[in-house]
Amino acid sequence: QVQIVESGGGLVQPGGSLRLSCAASGISFSRYSMGWYRQTPGKQRDLVAAISPNGSPHYADYTKGRFTISRDNAKNMMYLRMNSLEPGDTAVYYCYAARSGDSPYWGQGTQITVSS
Repeated sequence: QVQIVESGGGLVQPGGSLRLSCAASGISFSRYSMGWYRQTPGKQRDLVAAISPNGSPHYADYTKGRFTISRDNAKNMMYLRMNSLEPGDTAVYYCYAARSGDSPYWGQGTQITVSS
């Protein structure tokens, strides 16, 4: 059984930092691309960042160098370090695991609220 579980969300002040974690089980983790999407009410889910099986990152332009994605294949974990958070970063953040030819697996999401 595949499980994708996010953690690390919460309330943070503008300019603050958070680190999201994503734990994956039930898949050959090192063979999957991993990534983060985010979604706000009434809007589509947008890509935040992704990382290939060998660790090559890709970022949405709006992260502006503020976010860093990483993975630890030995621990079946992926991370998103977010600095200089802005109110516009408020959203539910979803972790996914994807492999060519298969439907992606999604976590349940974790809420991040950036507010003073």
